[in-house]
Amino acid sequence: MQIGRLVFQNTFSKLQSIRQISTTYKVMAPIKVGEKLPSVDLFEDSPANKINTGDLTSGKKVVIFGVPGAFTPGCSKTHLPGYVSSADSLKSQQKVDEIVCVSVNDPFVMSAWGKEHNAAGKVRMLADPSAAFAKALDLTIDLPPLGGVRAKRFSMVVENGQVVELNVEPDGTGLSCSLANNLGKK
Repeated sequence: MQIGRLVFQNTFSKLQSIRQISTTYKVMAPIKVGEKLPSVDLFEDSPANKINTGDLTSGKKVVIFGVPGAFTPGCSKTHLPGYVSSADSLKSQQKVDEIVCVSVNDPFVMSAWGKEHNAAGKVRMLADPSAAFAKALDLTIDLPPLGGVRAKRFSMVVENGQVVELNVEPDGTGLSCSLANNLGKK
């Protein structure tokens, strides 16, 4: 009887120490044409200047392009300069109200990068420091040499908060479909 009680007590104490683990997976799919753009706070010039994507796109036609990182070769030599040089034609010919560049960087880096490329008045440089926007779009890529989670390279046209065109680089980093000269060709 004594042995049975010890076995029971030992088994019961082990059961008490087992934690129940609950797992919930949120299944996400990348944003698609026709869907509403997620409302996320981005930052312009400093952490004090929040720009909400919902407010930014409300009642306007906005081009948003995402890059893996500021000052990286493909972004600095091709992607951003292409939008800066095409800004006037995008605004006049395609009736775009604003052009926005988004990257998983801090707002000071994005501001400095924009100044280096004379983006003022042409392309707004918005920071997504925690990748909240990239995650909400489900357009992230893990690039350890660049610091981990980054935005895939993409471009989109958003009209009154709704995505009407979306171009995501097949490998997440290439320079083909997301370039400025490819907007409106679908």
